[in-house]
Amino acid sequence: MSEQKNKQARGVTDVVLGLMRDDNAKFSPLAAFTGIILLVGTVLTVLRFTQGLGAVTNLTNTHPWGMWIGFDLMCGVALAAGGYTTSAACYLFGMKKYHSAVRPAILTAFLGYAMVVVSLLYDVGRPDRLVLAYPFIVQQGTTSLLFEVGLCVLLYLTVLFLEFTPIPLEWLGLRKARNIAVKLTLTLTIFGVVLSTLHQSSLGALFLIAPSKLHPLWYSPYLGVFFFVSSIAAGLSMVIFESMLSHKKLRHRMGKAYLEEHPPLILGYAKAASLVLFGYFMVKVVGVSAGDNWYLLLTPYGIWFLVELLGFVALPCFLFAVGSRNKDPGLIKFTAVLTIIGIVLNRLNISMIAFNWHLPLDERYIPSWMEITLSVYMVTCLILAFRFIATRMPVFDEHPDFKGQH
Repeated sequence: MSEQKNKQARGVTDVVLGLMRDDNAKFSPLAAFTGIILLVGTVLTVLRFTQGLGAVTNLTNTHPWGMWIGFDLMCGVALAAGGYTTSAACYLFGMKKYHSAVRPAILTAFLGYAMVVVSLLYDVGRPDRLVLAYPFIVQQGTTSLLFEVGLCVLLYLTVLFLEFTPIPLEWLGLRKARNIAVKLTLTLTIFGVVLSTLHQSSLGALFLIAPSKLHPLWYSPYLGVFFFVSSIAAGLSMVIFESMLSHKKLRHRMGKAYLEEHPPLILGYAKAASLVLFGYFMVKVVGVSAGDNWYLLLTPYGIWFLVELLGFVALPCFLFAVGSRNKDPGLIKFTAVLTIIGIVLNRLNISMIAFNWHLPLDERYIPSWMEITLSVYMVTCLILAFRFIATRMPVFDEHPDFKGQH
């Protein structure tokens, strides 16, 4: 126990150096590049909060939503869906073989939603109002979809935090508090599924108010359904992707049970992702048919739409099926990356590329290098936070004092 306490008492300097070093305790080019990102991102953060949005973004009154909404928020929410999908599979549907993936998925989701909230702080012109819960207390807009999205994201972030708490409580040795948190697991899982269903679909429904701005191939009355179904595929793929990276860098932290359960777990996720992507492909085709927009497929935007639909929905659906049938983890992991790229592409198409599509190119919104850099900065912070927690807390293995109690 004394050794464990000594590890917990490491200073800030040791923590930072630990994040920056590779396995040979030497500074690598990747670590140096990470340091540059953190330095530049910190400078741009100060610039944004002291000089305003105009100093670092290309946002205007015509284009009030940009990179931070399209990528950080919309993509972040979708890719963090692995938390509720894995929890639901394990605790609601009794698929206990996925139990070892719950904690990494919850951690990824919690950090992902935390990044979403931080991104909103960067994007909102008056971040002080967001911090003070201004929309919920002072100026309630209860008839607005945006209000519903904000409320659900706030509540779900709280749920994720409570689902995450057993990990640090075990690390700190707070047994009673940890036992209380574990008893809330089923209730929190139910709340998480309900809230995720609401805000994942509502993010798509937000664009229903802009039929003249969003290209007809992406605009559909079923946008809420599209966003919800695709979020499930994104969550499943993100769990596979996270496990792929973790096996390379954090294998020494993985317990025997996790390592034994990992191969069949990946196959199960691949089968589920294949089925979900097939359903997503079909509802997308229904959307085109319902709008009678087949003729638009021969236009430049139509070709781009087909690239997204065939290259990043139909193809991953087929590859997941082949990978699970042949038990090919390499193909499954490649397909997971392809699916994640496809989900990101879809969200960017809807929020940026196919939005205001009728405007001339010189009037279109193009993110500044500082917006892109700050997005990279936030993703980097997320990865470092994941590594910091996973290397010190019982995420991939059981705590010695709580064996068999997960």
